[in-house]
Amino acid sequence: MAYAIIGSGHIGSAIAGHFARVGIEAVIANTRGPQSLAELVAALDGKVKAVALQEALQAEVIFLAIPFPALQDFASSGGNFTGKLVIDTTNAHVDLGGRLSSDLVAKALPGAIVVKAFNQLSASILASDPSVNGGRRVMFVSSNDEAASAKVAEVASKLGFAPIQLGRLDGGGRLLQFVGGPLVLHNLIELLRDAA
Repeated sequence: MAYAIIGSGHIGSAIAGHFARVGIEAVIANTRGPQSLAELVAALDGKVKAVALQEALQAEVIFLAIPFPALQDFASSGGNFTGKLVIDTTNAHVDLGGRLSSDLVAKALPGAIVVKAFNQLSASILASDPSVNGGRRVMFVSSNDEAASAKVAEVASKLGFAPIQLGRLDGGGRLLQFVGGPLVLHNLIELLRDAA
């Protein structure tokens, strides 16, 4: 399975760091081009490769790690998202009038299978080792597609997190909504049975 991280800010860099840490191949891209990512790639010992945006959009699984206000510009980048699994890590930071940010992502990227995940932690905590005091940091996952949710939970587990699937976006996704979502910015640890 091919993984791409779109966005090289704090969240995208944190996710890239986890791929590098566990040795899973991934690419990272932004709108400024691969040369702008040389320092980040060097810091990750070249374990995550910088590519052009259009190349990254060919991946099967895309971590959307851009600022939410950049969504419409990104959507007009010319990518074909049909059948792509898009992990929405964005946070709107504004009240969307009851709408879910992931629904807006799905609308902007027609054909994408959207999964909300990797958004509930601050960037500094997300970047840190998910192994904590004999347990693993919790990563919530929500999607209208049960199989996609399971795939993202599997990826989160491979990256060292303890995934908890929350069901559909209108239920679980609402819990992860940045404005008002009760699970956002909670750094929860799942203790391993033998550590409890």
